[in-house]
Amino acid sequence: MPHASDPDTAPRAEPDPDDEPVVYAVTLAPHRSLTPRGFLAVMLGIGGISLVCGLAFLAMGAWPIFGFFGLDVLLIYIAFRANFRSARAREHIRVTPSLVEVRREPPRGRITVTRLNPFWTRLWREDDEDHGTQDVALVSGRRTVPVGRFLGPEQKASLADDLSRALALVKKGVPRNSF
Repeated sequence: MPHASDPDTAPRAEPDPDDEPVVYAVTLAPHRSLTPRGFLAVMLGIGGISLVCGLAFLAMGAWPIFGFFGLDVLLIYIAFRANFRSARAREHIRVTPSLVEVRREPPRGRITVTRLNPFWTRLWREDDEDHGTQDVALVSGRRTVPVGRFLGPEQKASLADDLSRALALVKKGVPRNSF
């Protein structure tokens, strides 16, 4: 009777993409130039100006205007908070010899993972003569997966070049063992 540890009779598992060599991997995040400390300074400045102007109107007897100045500060605060929340979005792209994986982590909502076969995947990019690279996408059959939508033109061009090289390397052949 064959033993379970016999190589001829042991069950064979599918190769795990995590065990494969990673040809290319990147994590993309939206850029925000305003730090939390800078945000505090901006809000204090706006609040201070609003308070001084509101007090001037209050001294003139136009007390309803004072509330509108506070409303402006509240709306600006809400807009900045929404901006900071959207900065928590992440996009992870990983290319291995048998898989192209795009994992999107929105600031709120469900994480989506798209997996493509690297041998059937090609890179599509839209370049504008005056403005640089406008769009980058991975295309496999009828599926089009846009990547790096929140990046600037220079970063999109760099991403497109890197992904193009990674896909070319996979199609050329990547050694799967490390010895």
